[in-house]
Amino acid sequence: MEQFTNLRRGAVVQMDGQLYLIVATEFRNPGNWRAILQIKFKNLKTGVTTEQRVRPQDKVEVVFVETREMQFLYSDSSSIHLMDTQSFEQIELPRDNIGDDVLYLLPDMTVNMKLYDGEPVSVELPSSVQQRIKQTDPSLKGSTAQAQYKPAITQTGLKVMVPPFVKEGDVVEIDTRTGEYLSRANKS
Repeated sequence: MEQFTNLRRGAVVQMDGQLYLIVATEFRNPGNWRAILQIKFKNLKTGVTTEQRVRPQDKVEVVFVETREMQFLYSDSSSIHLMDTQSFEQIELPRDNIGDDVLYLLPDMTVNMKLYDGEPVSVELPSSVQQRIKQTDPSLKGSTAQAQYKPAITQTGLKVMVPPFVKEGDVVEIDTRTGEYLSRANKS
């Protein structure tokens, strides 16, 4: 048994005899009220996604999942395709299992896949990725005294807010947990 506060996105838990993938967690501490944890679960059998509020100290049974190093090959409209780096076996994972995280994946990128009883469950991304900016507005010099972020779209279609000095063609580092800009990787 593990406390909910120790669980992260991608963990697999068992509740009421069903397996659930934790899709997202959000800690809320509303003023003088008790802290709560809002967790989004995906039922691995039915595919139904639900949200539930729990107390941070509540416990749940964490299921052991095998982790294998995989190489991302490509994605299509319904699934992503990965290759085991040891056996070269190709595995297909429904795109719904990772949701918008597919936008962080680049061809030939190495990720960790979680498997339960030999079936793929989820993909664990690295903490940050580098992607090239495909589209952003040019910055206006002297338009403000404070730096304000502007929207940008990366080569995979990921939308991220970047500082005004970032321009099209720049490679930026993005935090995969929050989707936030971290730094410019190099100058183009």
